Amino acid sequence: MKILALEREVPGVPDDRFTPEILEAEARKAWQMHQSGFLRELYFRADKQEAVLIVECDNADEARRRLMELPLMRAGLIDFEIIPLAAYPGFARLFA
Repeated sequence: MKILALEREVPGVPDDRFTPEILEAEARKAWQMHQSGFLRELYFRADKQEAVLIVECDNADEARRRLMELPLMRAGLIDFEIIPLAAYPGFARLFA
């Protein structure tokens, strides 16, 4: 299943908690997730400093569990809104 994960700011987290060390660990873990096929696409929003991820797994619960492996999630610095996606069925109307 394809899942959209939208990063959400955690209120009250000061910027100085995002140290170079934890950001490097985050990038390293994201790379590992990408190489494993779980993390398919990774972007930042153009209007704010929040990540937008496309992940591939069995369900939303698995997506949340796997995203909890990210250092920033484990440290409680970020959270994600998890949105399961389904294929657009509208094209079938063209061939009915």
